[in-house]
Amino acid sequence: MIVADKKPIEEIVEEVNHVKSLLIAGCNECVTVCEAGGKKEVGILASALRMYFLNQGREVKVDEVTLERQCDHEYLEEIRNIVEQYDAVVSMACGVGIQFLAEEYPKLPVYPGVNTCFMGATEKRGLWVERCQGCGRCILAKTGAVCPITRCAKRLMNGPCGGSSKGKCEINQDIECAWQLIIDRLKALGRLDEYEKLFPIKDWSTDRAGGPRKVVREDIQL
Repeated sequence: MIVADKKPIEEIVEEVNHVKSLLIAGCNECVTVCEAGGKKEVGILASALRMYFLNQGREVKVDEVTLERQCDHEYLEEIRNIVEQYDAVVSMACGVGIQFLAEEYPKLPVYPGVNTCFMGATEKRGLWVERCQGCGRCILAKTGAVCPITRCAKRLMNGPCGGSSKGKCEINQDIECAWQLIIDRLKALGRLDEYEKLFPIKDWSTDRAGGPRKVVREDIQL
């Protein structure tokens, strides 16, 4: 999932301090799971902003809505009949949802309510860890489903490096060496002989080098 973190309210206030009406728009997908931009967080932010404006002696309309997701035009249509009531929107979705919302309503200022961090997983309540960088050419079949692009600090295709020690990364002793994890995983699967095969130089053309990427599925296009 896409992992995000709430922006400090001071940063949000700086952007919306001029408005007389504001819509806080949440998302029921990834940002709800990581407790950054779901219905609960929308309510908390809306209450905090109402209190801020009240303390400033200003009457500002602050409303709330939570869409199923903001990265889909279909769901953005749900607010078409109300968006003209507001001077601006604070989107609690990830960066993708924020941009989609702004594209759908080009005359409406849209401000981010979260910082989009990475693609990751829930390790435990309140702890999310990065697991994928979306490099566009997945090699997990060869590495025992442990990603060296994301989990190795040096993004080594053949490791470990000479700096790892006792299964820990030289960058930070709290981080497991990705290549030690790969070795252990291949050994557990009875595939340790595959570790001896060298990876070629990685083709980064499917990464960010060529600008924004697309996935085109002509078989499902209308």
